[in-house]
Amino acid sequence: MIVAEKVCVVGLGEVGLPTALYIKDKGFEVWGYDISPNALRRAEERGIKVGESLHKIPPINIYVICVSTGLKNSKPDMSAIYDICEKIVEIGKPRLVSIESTVTPGTCRKVYENVFNKEVSLVHVPHRYWSGDPEHYGVKQLRVIGSIDAESLEKGLKFYRDELKIPLYIAPSIEVAELCKIAENAYRYVQIAFAEELKMICDELELDFNEVREACNTKWNIEILEARDGIKGHCLPKDIRYLISLTSFNNLLKAAVETDQIYQAFLERKGKKVN
Repeated sequence: MIVAEKVCVVGLGEVGLPTALYIKDKGFEVWGYDISPNALRRAEERGIKVGESLHKIPPINIYVICVSTGLKNSKPDMSAIYDICEKIVEIGKPRLVSIESTVTPGTCRKVYENVFNKEVSLVHVPHRYWSGDPEHYGVKQLRVIGSIDAESLEKGLKFYRDELKIPLYIAPSIEVAELCKIAENAYRYVQIAFAEELKMICDELELDFNEVREACNTKWNIEILEARDGIKGHCLPKDIRYLISLTSFNNLLKAAVETDQIYQAFLERKGKKVN
């Protein structure tokens, strides 16, 4: 397939680089940008054209934003999203901007109104990438798309569904898509925390956790996860705290975070390594 449009993937980390490579494999001319020289080097070695700044990249039709979001003073920090979108505005008006980064509800609409001045088409297609099994849970898997308006949705569907061949669930609003991603990760966190607490209960009762888990999981609607070395990584600990910060209805979520902290201390007392 020969495609005239140029796509720029912003953020070339664990999610962004596979995304850029996937889009390139579909026949697009793909450029990449990242603040990390090492990330740029890795992308260039894989055949992705890179720019040390967005201003050094040719005019782009579609921007796919995959930058990391984080916490600042235990609160959601969306500054990376705003910074990139402000840079895009300085360069010119693209045909479509897609935010794949995890953001809090309302972020995309604020960016659309306050940064883009309602002058671009904007969609939110949160990633579900899992590096543990990219073949089944990589870029091409069922994903949620939310849009700022009908025109944006049409362009987003054309790009993701028709051209990239990614199956999509259309959310009724962009805010639903935003909350969906955070809720998915928070739910996973709670599941793991339950397994951790059950493991501590089994230890206190002098029972084998794996034997109890295996017995429980014979029931059709039960799936207790493994309890490993505590909840690590960037996404799950961050996203459950995003959800906690959004509402006062967060007792279960707070308890899950506390449970993981207790579990990690439990492992340390048992003399097991916590990574």
